[in-house]
Amino acid sequence: MSPKILIIFEYQILFEILDEIHKSLNFKMINCNKNEYKNIQFDPKIDYLVISKKNINGVKNLLVLEDKIIKLEKLLEIININFLKNKFFKQSNIRIGKYNLDLNSRIISFKDKKLDLTERETNLIIFINDKKNVTIKDLQKSVWDYSPDLETHTVETHIYRLRKKMSDFFGDENFILNNKNGYSIH
Repeated sequence: MSPKILIIFEYQILFEILDEIHKSLNFKMINCNKNEYKNIQFDPKIDYLVISKKNINGVKNLLVLEDKIIKLEKLLEIININFLKNKFFKQSNIRIGKYNLDLNSRIISFKDKKLDLTERETNLIIFINDKKNVTIKDLQKSVWDYSPDLETHTVETHIYRLRKKMSDFFGDENFILNNKNGYSIH
């Protein structure tokens, strides 16, 4: 399980309350102001959650409390739920070249353009991306669960359709490439 850090942004009283029970918390805390926040070196292996009284532009994983009166138990529950949501979101999004692929919604995106994929297209992209230079036989066996010796053009047809979809929507003619070693994603 990756370490969790709660960044308490310009909310001194909250930091003091939580600091009194810090030994019973399942996350570490950082108390900071605007300038200190800019200097934080975010480690991708650590789950971060920022908590503040107000909305902060450009801050990811932000929990805004807006001076609400909340029981401590409820606050800790909200914090832990937000850590879980962030972890789930982080695990469901993977980078495929210049694209982001959301495994839950099966949407591939680049900048503000989003394209829906089928389950098979998603599996195809993930397998080719993970393995690099993948042969048709590899795809038949691992993605379709077909015998590698089966004569079929299913793989080529799906790859053709996926290439066309990516080309029509994103203008990407080179999303899936094929060379003598097999298929790869660029």
